[in-house]
Amino acid sequence: MVSRKKYTKEFKLDAIRLVLEQQYPAAKAARSLEINANMLRRWIKEYQIDNDELSFGGSGQLTPEQEEIRRLKLENKQLRLEKQMLKEAVIFFARETK
Repeated sequence: MVSRKKYTKEFKLDAIRLVLEQQYPAAKAARSLEINANMLRRWIKEYQIDNDELSFGGSGQLTPEQEEIRRLKLENKQLRLEKQMLKEAVIFFARETK
């Protein structure tokens, strides 16, 4: 049985920076790093959801504080999205009543 290759947090963050900051296409970056492009895209998605250095914490077991921070960040992101949608709805209905 082939064991799964494990990548360090630093490797993952460097790979993500190639795509997000240096504008490399994900497929090209994955090829040059000799990793699967879908895996790199998954890392990018996880990083963007967490939007911080908490991504790729290791064993998957977060401390209670880290879990609370992650939960609060997700809640904050959701609330910001809802606020933006409400602003757009107000603008839309303001135009409709004129």
